[in-house]
Amino acid sequence: MQELDDMELVKHAQAGNMTAVAELYDRHRLRIFRYIRFKVANTHVAQDLTGEVFLRMVDNLPGFRPMEVPFSAWLYRIAHNLVIKQGQKEAQQPIVPLVNAHNMSRPHDNPAQVVERQLEMEWVLDGLDKIDDNQREVIILRFVAGFSLKEVAEMLDKSVAAVKTLQHRGILALQVALAYE
Repeated sequence: MQELDDMELVKHAQAGNMTAVAELYDRHRLRIFRYIRFKVANTHVAQDLTGEVFLRMVDNLPGFRPMEVPFSAWLYRIAHNLVIKQGQKEAQQPIVPLVNAHNMSRPHDNPAQVVERQLEMEWVLDGLDKIDDNQREVIILRFVAGFSLKEVAEMLDKSVAAVKTLQHRGILALQVALAYE
């Protein structure tokens, strides 16, 4: 099954092949998690939302039409909608996020390295908050989630050239925002 592309796997999954469903999950789980984790403040919430994306994938797979939108764009849209709902929930019940430095550490790291990495991440996140929403979305999808230019273009319903422009401008804006931090 690994040699099949997403659309072929979707057809097998729609026919009830659970191996195809598992392969789709394996292919897309990490990118979807990275995207969600960058959007929400809590790793556990990101894990839960990632699981929810794939539950919705299974529930809605019979209605997915491969010719309408690429599979990765469809999954991203599910993740995006869940992140928005999560943000609305958090706005209704404000919480103070705890720093999850232990999730960023490695066994051989000393505490100073962990703290330094956490501070750098907070610095970048603060910078991302100061740039255009569309540019931020492109940067997160490209460099955090690891999607290609073409995939991001399909997800955002933009041309590859438009995504390149947003990426370039976003990086420049992020550099300016970080320079004033």
